[in-house]
Amino acid sequence: MRFDRQSGVFCHLTSLPGPHGIGDLGAGARGFVDFLARADQSLWQFCPLGPTADVHGNSPYQAVSAFAGNPLLVDLHDLADRGYLDDGEVAPPAEADAREVRYGPVGEYKTDRLRTAFERFEAEATEGEREAFADFREREADWLADYALFRALHDDLGGPWTEWPAAVRERDPDAIADRREQYAAEIGYRAFVQWTFDRQWRALRDYAAERGVRLVGDLPIYVALDSADVWASPEAFDLTDEHRPAAVAGVPPNPGDDGQRWGNPLYDWDRLRADGYEWWLARLRRLFDLVDVARIDHFKGFDAYWAIPADADDPAAGEWRDGPGADFFAAVEADLGDLPFVVEDLGFLDAGLESLKAEFDLPGMRVPHYADWCAEGDRHQPMHYPADAVGYTSTHDTDTLVGYYRDLPEHQRDCLHFNLGTDGAEINWDLIDAVWYSEAGVALTTLPDLLGLGSEARFNTPGTATGNWRWRTTDADLADGLADRLADVTAASGRERPL
Repeated sequence: MRFDRQSGVFCHLTSLPGPHGIGDLGAGARGFVDFLARADQSLWQFCPLGPTADVHGNSPYQAVSAFAGNPLLVDLHDLADRGYLDDGEVAPPAEADAREVRYGPVGEYKTDRLRTAFERFEAEATEGEREAFADFREREADWLADYALFRALHDDLGGPWTEWPAAVRERDPDAIADRREQYAAEIGYRAFVQWTFDRQWRALRDYAAERGVRLVGDLPIYVALDSADVWASPEAFDLTDEHRPAAVAGVPPNPGDDGQRWGNPLYDWDRLRADGYEWWLARLRRLFDLVDVARIDHFKGFDAYWAIPADADDPAAGEWRDGPGADFFAAVEADLGDLPFVVEDLGFLDAGLESLKAEFDLPGMRVPHYADWCAEGDRHQPMHYPADAVGYTSTHDTDTLVGYYRDLPEHQRDCLHFNLGTDGAEINWDLIDAVWYSEAGVALTTLPDLLGLGSEARFNTPGTATGNWRWRTTDADLADGLADRLADVTAASGRERPL
């Protein structure tokens, strides 16, 4: 799929302004859309939207579900407007910080209010509201029923689910039916939260569409082991007879590193192929019911993937296995039509990956952080970006531009200055300009890069378990002057939003 020449900004939802210690789907999100419209931007990109877990550092890439929305993103003021909360109950918590997400206090505060809202809904909802809720539960039953039960089981039994009693772990029909009855009230609460998220998200998406802003979601190739996805659909994954991973995901050692053991369960691609990839198609239908475009994380895994024995700690113990390749994307194309994907093709570039990408005309990524500024023709230097690429100034996993520049070796910094014709005094705008003026069909920057912030504002540091996904912006950051400057670059580089 080819994209018109356009541009946008990356900012995860949790980093938005908001009164309750974390970004949400309320006024702060609409204010960010307004900022994008003032800046003449066409795209808003963000991380996966699923429920996060403390045990994984609240990483959106280790979500509890690939289908559900994160309850922490629910706008409480909307629930107050609907009469499910009192005004006093949505007063900002004392622990709220405008510049940092403090997940512990925020989670307790929001969970308390969401449970109160559900109790009021049950007691006071109109017939129309009850019908709308019931319609949602029926429409999304294929994933919602198991997700809600999984969360109820997790609250009762703890985790991970691989350590639950065998009858529940392996989904004995009688045991599952008994638990659905036992947890009926908790299942109703979990479904109510998802209905609320879904309704608020659709309102936000409509708001963005009315202002010419399209939403770019994220598709991690793998899901968390301790998730409703693996528990509810074990047939889609490479598991033992006891429903435990036979092998796990990661990447092999490269010169200069020891590889990585991610620990996510792998897919049983043979079985998925046999049923037409139905689990994946359901996942993608849900995703594109919420977003307009999606970035595929670790695209290499669809061509070939690194499989590490589940009982091995060393990534070097793994082996390459063939992924589903073109057969998978042909099935997706037959189901969805156009493939509105951007693919993460950073690292492990080889003929197989490039061939798969080219066969389906999927644009890859280019990021200045990976450039050798002293090498002629380096693929990550913006002056060499092709039209079928998406140029980023930074990503959710890299340092900010300012942090990157501060740590750049002196000889690389000198070559960067030469290539861009700059002294580096305003390096963030130097590189934003370079990416915007490049031939890349799509140009994207992050909000911290627009603001010229250092490493303190990076979203995530790979390989670390704490301190990530905490940075927040404020309404004051989204100033007209900043929007005007980005709009000027966008116009001059021919990336204006279509009228």
